[in-house]
Amino acid sequence: MNQTWVLGQRALREAWRTPEAILPTLFIPLFFLVVNVGQAARIFPSASTDFLNGQSYGAFQLPASLLLAASFGTAALYLVEDIEGGYFDKLRAAPVSRAALVLGRLFAEFVKGVVIAVAIIALGMVFGIEIASGPLGFVLLVLLTALWAVVFVGLLQLIALKTRNAAATNSGSLIFFPLMFLTPNFVPRELLTRPMEIAATFNPVTYLMESQRSLILDDLDWGTIWPGFAVVLVVGAIMLAANVRLINHYD
Repeated sequence: MNQTWVLGQRALREAWRTPEAILPTLFIPLFFLVVNVGQAARIFPSASTDFLNGQSYGAFQLPASLLLAASFGTAALYLVEDIEGGYFDKLRAAPVSRAALVLGRLFAEFVKGVVIAVAIIALGMVFGIEIASGPLGFVLLVLLTALWAVVFVGLLQLIALKTRNAAATNSGSLIFFPLMFLTPNFVPRELLTRPMEIAATFNPVTYLMESQRSLILDDLDWGTIWPGFAVVLVVGAIMLAANVRLINHYD
Protein backbone atom coordinates (compact mmCIF):
# COMPACT_ATOMS: atom_id res chain seq x y z
CA MET A 1 0.00 0.00 0.00
CA ASN A 2 2.88 2.36 0.78
CA GLN A 3 4.37 1.72 -2.68
CA THR A 4 0.99 2.44 -4.29
CA TRP A 5 0.75 5.70 -2.31
CA VAL A 6 4.25 6.83 -3.38
CA LEU A 7 3.68 5.99 -7.04
CA GLY A 8 0.26 7.64 -6.90
CA GLN A 9 1.82 10.84 -5.56
CA ARG A 10 4.33 10.78 -8.41
CA ALA A 11 1.50 10.41 -10.94
CA LEU A 12 -0.35 13.35 -9.36
CA ARG A 13 2.78 15.50 -9.61
CA GLU A 14 2.98 14.62 -13.32
CA ALA A 15 -0.53 15.96 -13.79
CA TRP A 16 0.18 19.07 -11.70
CA ARG A 17 3.26 19.89 -13.78
CA THR A 18 1.37 19.60 -17.08
CA PRO A 19 -1.84 21.64 -16.60
CA GLU A 20 -2.20 21.94 -20.36
CA ALA A 21 -3.13 18.23 -20.36
CA ILE A 22 -5.81 18.76 -17.67
CA LEU A 23 -7.52 21.87 -19.04
CA PRO A 24 -9.16 20.07 -22.00
CA THR A 25 -10.63 17.62 -19.47
CA LEU A 26 -12.68 20.52 -18.12
CA PHE A 27 -13.15 22.66 -21.21
CA ILE A 28 -14.38 20.05 -23.71
CA PRO A 29 -17.10 18.51 -21.48
CA LEU A 30 -18.35 21.98 -20.53
CA PHE A 31 -18.30 22.98 -24.21
CA PHE A 32 -20.47 19.96 -25.10
CA LEU A 33 -22.80 20.79 -22.21
CA VAL A 34 -23.31 24.36 -23.41
CA VAL A 35 -23.77 23.31 -27.05
CA ASN A 36 -26.20 20.47 -26.32
CA VAL A 37 -28.28 22.60 -23.97
CA GLY A 38 -28.25 25.48 -26.46
CA GLN A 39 -29.56 23.20 -29.22
CA ALA A 40 -32.28 21.35 -27.33
CA ALA A 41 -33.30 23.31 -24.22
CA ARG A 42 -36.20 25.06 -25.96
CA ILE A 43 -37.49 21.71 -27.23
CA PHE A 44 -37.65 20.39 -23.66
CA PRO A 45 -38.86 23.22 -21.39
CA SER A 46 -38.61 22.36 -17.72
CA ALA A 47 -42.22 23.28 -16.95
CA SER A 48 -43.77 20.84 -19.43
CA THR A 49 -41.20 18.05 -19.80
CA ASP A 50 -41.99 15.22 -17.40
CA PHE A 51 -38.57 13.53 -17.45
CA LEU A 52 -36.83 16.73 -16.24
CA ASN A 53 -38.73 16.72 -12.93
CA GLY A 54 -38.95 20.51 -12.95
CA GLN A 55 -35.24 21.09 -13.64
CA SER A 56 -33.58 22.54 -16.71
CA TYR A 57 -32.37 20.47 -19.65
CA GLY A 58 -28.83 21.20 -18.45
CA ALA A 59 -29.47 18.91 -15.46
CA PHE A 60 -30.39 16.11 -17.89
CA GLN A 61 -27.20 16.70 -19.90
CA LEU A 62 -24.80 17.03 -16.95
CA PRO A 63 -24.09 13.26 -16.68
CA ALA A 64 -22.85 13.18 -20.28
CA SER A 65 -20.35 15.92 -19.48
CA LEU A 66 -19.21 14.13 -16.32
CA LEU A 67 -18.64 10.86 -18.16
CA LEU A 68 -16.83 12.64 -20.98
CA ALA A 69 -14.56 14.40 -18.49
CA ALA A 70 -13.78 11.04 -16.86
CA SER A 71 -12.89 9.42 -20.19
CA PHE A 72 -9.76 11.26 -21.31
CA GLY A 73 -7.29 8.76 -19.87
CA THR A 74 -4.23 11.01 -19.77
CA ALA A 75 -2.59 8.77 -17.15
CA ALA A 76 -2.16 6.03 -19.76
CA LEU A 77 -0.19 8.44 -21.96
CA TYR A 78 2.12 9.24 -19.04
CA LEU A 79 2.67 5.50 -18.69
CA VAL A 80 3.70 5.29 -22.35
CA GLU A 81 6.18 8.12 -21.75
CA ASP A 82 7.70 6.11 -18.90
CA ILE A 83 7.92 3.04 -21.12
CA GLU A 84 9.48 4.89 -24.05
CA GLY A 85 11.91 6.76 -21.79
CA GLY A 86 13.07 3.62 -20.00
CA TYR A 87 11.89 4.71 -16.54
CA PHE A 88 9.27 1.98 -16.45
CA ASP A 89 11.99 -0.66 -16.81
CA LYS A 90 13.84 0.91 -13.88
CA LEU A 91 10.68 0.66 -11.77
CA ARG A 92 10.28 -2.99 -12.72
CA ALA A 93 13.90 -3.66 -11.74
CA ALA A 94 13.37 -1.99 -8.36
CA PRO A 95 11.91 -3.86 -5.36
CA VAL A 96 8.43 -2.56 -6.17
CA SER A 97 5.27 -4.65 -6.31
CA ARG A 98 4.03 -5.17 -9.85
CA ALA A 99 0.50 -4.50 -8.63
CA ALA A 100 1.65 -1.15 -7.18
CA LEU A 101 2.87 -0.09 -10.64
CA VAL A 102 -0.74 -0.41 -11.80
CA LEU A 103 -2.54 0.75 -8.67
CA GLY A 104 -0.42 3.90 -8.23
CA ARG A 105 -1.63 5.47 -11.45
CA LEU A 106 -5.19 4.29 -10.87
CA PHE A 107 -5.17 5.90 -7.42
CA ALA A 108 -3.98 9.17 -8.96
CA GLU A 109 -6.71 8.96 -11.59
CA PHE A 110 -9.31 8.50 -8.86
CA VAL A 111 -8.12 11.66 -7.11
CA LYS A 112 -8.17 13.62 -10.37
CA GLY A 113 -11.61 12.24 -11.15
CA VAL A 114 -12.94 13.47 -7.81
CA VAL A 115 -11.51 16.96 -8.32
CA ILE A 116 -12.81 17.27 -11.88
CA ALA A 117 -16.26 15.93 -10.99
CA VAL A 118 -16.61 18.34 -8.05
CA ALA A 119 -15.56 21.25 -10.27
CA ILE A 120 -18.05 20.43 -13.04
CA ILE A 121 -20.95 19.73 -10.67
CA ALA A 122 -20.24 22.89 -8.67
CA LEU A 123 -20.22 24.95 -11.85
CA GLY A 124 -23.52 23.37 -12.89
CA MET A 125 -25.03 24.23 -9.52
CA VAL A 126 -23.93 27.84 -9.97
CA PHE A 127 -26.10 27.89 -13.11
CA GLY A 128 -29.14 26.49 -11.33
CA ILE A 129 -28.74 22.71 -11.53
CA GLU A 130 -29.80 21.00 -8.32
CA ILE A 131 -28.82 17.60 -6.96
CA ALA A 132 -32.27 16.29 -6.03
CA SER A 133 -30.83 13.39 -4.00
CA GLY A 134 -29.15 15.78 -1.57
CA PRO A 135 -25.65 15.68 -0.04
CA LEU A 136 -25.44 11.87 -0.18
CA GLY A 137 -26.43 11.99 -3.83
CA PHE A 138 -23.71 14.56 -4.48
CA VAL A 139 -21.11 12.24 -2.93
CA LEU A 140 -22.38 9.25 -4.89
CA LEU A 141 -22.36 11.27 -8.11
CA VAL A 142 -18.73 12.29 -7.58
CA LEU A 143 -17.76 8.76 -6.55
CA LEU A 144 -19.37 7.17 -9.60
CA THR A 145 -17.64 9.63 -11.92
CA ALA A 146 -14.24 9.07 -10.31
CA LEU A 147 -14.64 5.27 -10.40
CA TRP A 148 -15.47 5.42 -14.10
CA ALA A 149 -12.32 7.50 -14.64
CA VAL A 150 -10.31 4.72 -12.95
CA VAL A 151 -11.97 2.00 -15.03
CA PHE A 152 -11.50 3.82 -18.32
CA VAL A 153 -7.86 4.75 -17.76
CA GLY A 154 -7.22 1.18 -16.62
CA LEU A 155 -8.53 -0.10 -19.94
CA LEU A 156 -6.25 2.36 -21.75
CA GLN A 157 -3.33 1.18 -19.62
CA LEU A 158 -3.89 -2.28 -21.07
CA ILE A 159 -3.38 -0.81 -24.54
CA ALA A 160 -0.32 1.11 -23.33
CA LEU A 161 1.28 -1.98 -21.78
CA LYS A 162 0.48 -4.12 -24.79
CA THR A 163 1.48 -1.74 -27.60
CA ARG A 164 3.94 0.56 -25.77
CA ASN A 165 2.87 3.18 -28.29
CA ALA A 166 1.43 6.64 -27.58
CA ALA A 167 -0.53 6.84 -30.84
CA ALA A 168 -2.26 3.50 -30.24
CA THR A 169 -3.06 4.43 -26.65
CA ASN A 170 -4.45 7.81 -27.66
CA SER A 171 -6.55 6.21 -30.40
CA GLY A 172 -7.97 3.78 -27.84
CA SER A 173 -9.57 6.67 -25.97
CA LEU A 174 -11.74 7.40 -29.03
CA ILE A 175 -13.81 4.30 -28.32
CA PHE A 176 -15.73 6.31 -25.74
CA PHE A 177 -17.40 8.53 -28.35
CA PRO A 178 -19.41 5.79 -30.10
CA LEU A 179 -20.29 4.39 -26.67
CA MET A 180 -21.48 7.85 -25.62
CA PHE A 181 -23.70 8.32 -28.67
CA LEU A 182 -25.23 4.85 -28.22
CA THR A 183 -26.78 5.94 -24.93
CA PRO A 184 -29.97 7.84 -24.05
CA ASN A 185 -27.88 10.99 -24.23
CA PHE A 186 -30.52 13.47 -25.43
CA VAL A 187 -33.76 11.79 -24.29
CA PRO A 188 -34.69 8.96 -21.89
CA ARG A 189 -34.28 5.41 -23.15
CA GLU A 190 -38.02 4.84 -23.62
CA LEU A 191 -38.14 7.69 -26.18
CA LEU A 192 -35.44 6.19 -28.40
CA THR A 193 -36.23 4.35 -31.62
CA ARG A 194 -36.29 0.57 -31.20
CA PRO A 195 -32.82 -0.08 -32.74
CA MET A 196 -31.25 2.66 -30.62
CA GLU A 197 -33.04 1.39 -27.52
CA ILE A 198 -31.60 -2.09 -28.07
CA ALA A 199 -28.10 -0.68 -28.60
CA ALA A 200 -28.39 1.47 -25.48
CA THR A 201 -29.60 -1.48 -23.41
CA PHE A 202 -26.47 -3.48 -24.26
CA ASN A 203 -24.18 -0.48 -23.71
CA PRO A 204 -22.73 -0.40 -20.16
CA VAL A 205 -22.28 3.38 -20.33
CA THR A 206 -26.08 3.69 -20.45
CA TYR A 207 -26.37 2.44 -16.87
CA LEU A 208 -23.69 4.84 -15.66
CA MET A 209 -25.51 7.74 -17.29
CA GLU A 210 -28.92 6.72 -15.98
CA SER A 211 -27.53 6.24 -12.48
CA GLN A 212 -25.96 9.71 -12.51
CA ARG A 213 -29.10 11.21 -14.00
CA SER A 214 -31.23 9.67 -11.27
CA LEU A 215 -28.98 11.19 -8.60
CA ILE A 216 -29.44 14.63 -10.19
CA LEU A 217 -33.15 14.54 -11.08
CA ASP A 218 -34.66 12.21 -8.47
CA ASP A 219 -34.43 11.43 -4.80
CA LEU A 220 -32.34 8.37 -3.91
CA ASP A 221 -33.81 5.76 -6.28
CA TRP A 222 -31.58 2.77 -5.54
CA GLY A 223 -33.16 0.66 -8.26
CA THR A 224 -31.68 3.06 -10.85
CA ILE A 225 -28.52 3.91 -8.91
CA TRP A 226 -27.09 0.47 -8.22
CA PRO A 227 -26.71 -0.67 -11.89
CA GLY A 228 -24.21 2.17 -12.50
CA PHE A 229 -22.08 1.09 -9.56
CA ALA A 230 -22.41 -2.54 -10.62
CA VAL A 231 -20.98 -1.66 -14.05
CA VAL A 232 -17.90 0.10 -12.64
CA LEU A 233 -17.28 -2.64 -10.07
CA VAL A 234 -17.59 -5.55 -12.52
CA VAL A 235 -15.69 -3.91 -15.39
CA GLY A 236 -13.18 -2.51 -12.88
CA ALA A 237 -12.48 -5.95 -11.42
CA ILE A 238 -11.90 -7.38 -14.91
CA MET A 239 -9.71 -4.40 -15.84
CA LEU A 240 -7.61 -4.69 -12.68
CA ALA A 241 -7.08 -8.43 -13.08
CA ALA A 242 -6.07 -7.95 -16.73
CA ASN A 243 -3.64 -5.13 -15.82
CA VAL A 244 -1.93 -7.17 -13.09
CA ARG A 245 -1.71 -10.23 -15.34
CA LEU A 246 -0.26 -8.23 -18.21
CA ILE A 247 2.34 -6.48 -16.10
CA ASN A 248 3.34 -9.78 -14.48
CA HIS A 249 4.00 -11.17 -17.96
CA TYR A 250 5.66 -8.00 -19.22
CA ASP A 251 8.97 -9.12 -20.77
